[in-house]
Amino acid sequence: MPAETAVSVFPQLEALLPHVQKPIQYVGGELNSTVKPWESCDVRWALMYPDAYEVGLPNQGVMILYEVLNEREGVLAERTYSVWPDLEELMREHRVPQFTVDSHRPVKAFDVFGLSFSTELGYTNMLTALDLAGIPLESKNRTLDDPIVLAGGHAAFNPEPIADFIDAAIIGDGEQAVLDMTEIIRAWKAEGRPGGREEVLFRLARTGSVYVPAFYDVEYLPDGRIGRVVPNKSGVPWRVSKHTVMDLDEWPYPKQPLVPLAETVHERMSVEIFRGCTRGCRFCQAGMITRPVRERSITGIGEMVEKGLKATGFEEVGLLSLSSADHSEIGDIAKGLADRYEEDKIGLSLPSTRVDAFNVDLANELTRNGRRSGLTFAPEGGSERMRKVINKMVSEEDLIRTVSTAYGNGWRQVKLYFMCGLPTETDEDVMQIADMAMNVIAEGRKVSGQNDIRCTVSIGGFVPKPHTPFQWAPQLSAEDTDARLEKLRDKIRGDKKYGRSIGFRYHDGKPGIVEGLLSRGDRRIGSVIRAVYEDGGRFDGWREHFSYDRWMACADKALAPFGVDVDWYTTRERTYEEVLPWDHLDSGLDKDWLWEDWQDSLDETEVEDCRWTPCFDCGVCPQMDTSIQIGPTGKKLLPLTVKNAGPTPAASGHSH
Repeated sequence: MPAETAVSVFPQLEALLPHVQKPIQYVGGELNSTVKPWESCDVRWALMYPDAYEVGLPNQGVMILYEVLNEREGVLAERTYSVWPDLEELMREHRVPQFTVDSHRPVKAFDVFGLSFSTELGYTNMLTALDLAGIPLESKNRTLDDPIVLAGGHAAFNPEPIADFIDAAIIGDGEQAVLDMTEIIRAWKAEGRPGGREEVLFRLARTGSVYVPAFYDVEYLPDGRIGRVVPNKSGVPWRVSKHTVMDLDEWPYPKQPLVPLAETVHERMSVEIFRGCTRGCRFCQAGMITRPVRERSITGIGEMVEKGLKATGFEEVGLLSLSSADHSEIGDIAKGLADRYEEDKIGLSLPSTRVDAFNVDLANELTRNGRRSGLTFAPEGGSERMRKVINKMVSEEDLIRTVSTAYGNGWRQVKLYFMCGLPTETDEDVMQIADMAMNVIAEGRKVSGQNDIRCTVSIGGFVPKPHTPFQWAPQLSAEDTDARLEKLRDKIRGDKKYGRSIGFRYHDGKPGIVEGLLSRGDRRIGSVIRAVYEDGGRFDGWREHFSYDRWMACADKALAPFGVDVDWYTTRERTYEEVLPWDHLDSGLDKDWLWEDWQDSLDETEVEDCRWTPCFDCGVCPQMDTSIQIGPTGKKLLPLTVKNAGPTPAASGHSH
């Protein structure tokens, strides 16, 4: 494993910084960052969110693991982010390796290089980082001097497209998983690293909860489909299971959130109020793979907010989860926090609100100390029929009623999210998005008596994801997506009465096809990713860096020898019999249950939320030996002292 000493590369880096944009993002030293002495630690992690600092720093997953690892005796964790192409060029020229921002140590010197992928479009950035670090791109070429390259995050639920480049993947919650992994590596190092890389990877794999792609062989059928995936080493499990942290109150992280030096995408402190979702929206991978629902208690949330605000000085708190208004005590949480921080003018925000979970009391509490900017809702499907197909049970009446309340209470701006290209969708379904937006504006003008209100319609292309009922669905081609959205745009723009009040934002269909290729791909896609990287592909999640033509050209070339193409991975419908590339990775969901739900969607059958109705046997609870955890605890965020009731001598004046 890597060297026992690691020297800072900052002296070489510093000379390059005057020549790049936003040099501050490479400097480190953020409030609440941790630097531990290298020599006193025996297991060392470099954690990466493979995107620019401004996107990566606020990422909760990396921030949590950074803290969890650094709290452990004898373990250190440092962070690294993707460098912009301007610095990449200079680093190559001056031989400066990929470094951590905490103490500018070379990434290659660490024991583990862990990457968190929330989207598949970060894969080329991973290859850039490996190459800059001097770590061989393919795991089979690495030696004892290279770190274990580990993938995590939502995209790791199908790590097959990057199987050649990673040594291991962790699926599910990372908190306990990284600590377990650390102890295995620590023991192996203490014994003098017997058996080399293969041995430590084998020890990780045989736990049944770390996936090591090299220990599995994929066999293909003559038509290109997968025949089977089999372990090639005895003692390695046939299936790898996901990690689930059950008691969130035991993991109140981040306790000391990082405060960025450069401007980032979210300037706020975030608290995850629950994990998991059982609404059962069929397109939503996050909701499916994070089951069961685990709520953080109201008192646990209160403590985290208090500590986090003290530690950071932020003026806004984001209450995060997949559907925050579904927390069984959300009303009390919002009111309690708004009361507690009224004097300090601390704003509260929910990422987006379900139409049926929204109520104006909640919205008033959220904006009491902050600003009334806009409200965001996600009906996802434009027509009632589409919403049945995707199991998003929201009627147009619900939406209009909710929006009417909002406009009547002084809001002026509503944002609506939809998807285009959902299974069975027709042009007509999409055109109904325009009707819905017009009805929203009409209602808003009526209840507010004003004409200056706005509604923004934001549309994303649908990408089928692994471990969802839509994992078998055909994806709509880029051309068809664009044509459908153009019709919708013309309909909105052509409307004399309401068109001006409706903003229209959409992504063209091209990035969605690349995302679809990567999300449902198998190991053969690795050669495509590598070809794109070698051709200069970087920051594929950024519109200005993304090149569809490059991806298509590289895919045509790389996939030709296998007799499959991009359409085979994206617009082709799968059958029940087909072995899917991720079938040996167990998200806890029963494959037959997913298939039945896919059939239900084709029949436009809705399924209730299993938190409040009998179980539908999705398979998660018995298999994880858990049950859905729901409040309410009956506690309130009291007794509380009202803040700033008068200056105490210690509190006036700044401590620094």
